[in-house]
Amino acid sequence: MNIAIIGGGYVGLVSGACFAEFGVHVTVVEADPLKLAALHQRRMPIFEPGLDQLVAANADAGRLRFVGDVASGIEGAEVIFIAVGTPTRRGDGHADLGYVYAAVEQVAAALRGPAVIVTKSTVPVGTGREILRMLRDLRPDIAAEVASNPEFLREGNAIADFMRPDRVVIGAESDRARELLRQLYRPLYLIETPILFTTLETAELTKYAANAFLAMKVTYINEMADLCEKVGADVHDVARGIGLDGRIGRKFLHPGPGYGGSCFPKDTLALMRIAQEAGAPSRLVEAVVGVNDARKAGMGARVIAACGGSVRGSVIAVLGLAFKPETDDMRDAPAIGIVERLVEGGARIRAFDPEAMTQARPHLPDSVVYCTSATDAIAGADATVLVTEWNEFRAISPDTFLQQMRGDVVVDLRNVYDPALMRQAGLAYHGIGRPDGPARRSPERRDALSSTPALVTAG
Repeated sequence: MNIAIIGGGYVGLVSGACFAEFGVHVTVVEADPLKLAALHQRRMPIFEPGLDQLVAANADAGRLRFVGDVASGIEGAEVIFIAVGTPTRRGDGHADLGYVYAAVEQVAAALRGPAVIVTKSTVPVGTGREILRMLRDLRPDIAAEVASNPEFLREGNAIADFMRPDRVVIGAESDRARELLRQLYRPLYLIETPILFTTLETAELTKYAANAFLAMKVTYINEMADLCEKVGADVHDVARGIGLDGRIGRKFLHPGPGYGGSCFPKDTLALMRIAQEAGAPSRLVEAVVGVNDARKAGMGARVIAACGGSVRGSVIAVLGLAFKPETDDMRDAPAIGIVERLVEGGARIRAFDPEAMTQARPHLPDSVVYCTSATDAIAGADATVLVTEWNEFRAISPDTFLQQMRGDVVVDLRNVYDPALMRQAGLAYHGIGRPDGPARRSPERRDALSSTPALVTAG
């Protein structure tokens, strides 16, 4: 089977490489000349573990190619996926469908025969019907059909999610569309993956409903973490106690600085607007959006409080910038607001992230110093803030913090470290939703360290 994918971004590139791995001949259309040139050179425009090898293997095998124009990209394709961005529209929170509709117009102009056009982008309910109307108006001579096939890929684990998904949701209302997509996903039938065929509207809403529910779990456990801090409970034990209930489940019950990334922020906001306009407002989703925004905005103040109420003149190490580990995605990353607040408070920031520093630069103040490693970042720091739980940060011992830092404050926004070990070492450790206050260093250590100059070397 020959398919085309319009858009070589995160969804389009991962989907194209994985479909090619299934044995399908895939053409990815990428309009950005810089990204297209990078793909031709086997350089990935995003960081996703294993993606570069998968792309290279399938390109070498002749099953995956990249082009810059829609007309040559969709030639001979039986199925055409639209996988362009749907960012939040300025001013009202709705999903911006400008890229989607522009892609539809280009596809319509280039069609030479029947095809199934499938939205893989996350689109509001009713988008499929509008695309069908556009195609009938633009090309009444072509038997084009429309389907919806939302993606459920987790950044950092996208290839495994595509190859071994929990389910595949397909909104298709004609026998031809259903049969073509059933053939396309046949390798997943062989491993008994549930494949759910629905209407267009149901498939479109399912994606938003899934992301909003997961965002709600994240927000709920964050609120429980705040309560734990007030009453002396441990949020990790609470999460385990409720997560062992099969009706609730253990996933997405990890407290932190609030959700970010490419999906949860824009999808919860879009669903909130969709529900309001439909006359069935979702008060739960509205609350999730508000609580998460407030949490992210308050994280900088939490760090300042841990530092005694002021960070003016302090050197603060920030470990992790991407919104989650195993990605370089900075969209709505909690680190952005935290760093901005600390800089506003007069702090000097030394930051390190294994993958996201290039992506982070446009989002962070120019004064941020980007370091070559975690130990380089914490050298001479008065305080360290762990924002993203990259595995390599877990190996930093309490002794390393003590030896490298000038101060003793460690603010662990992902609860990576053992509080007892950190405090026994003499660190003023602050986690999320965990009992007991921070240990204080001895007057002798405080006096000795106060006379030690901070190291502010550029990375």
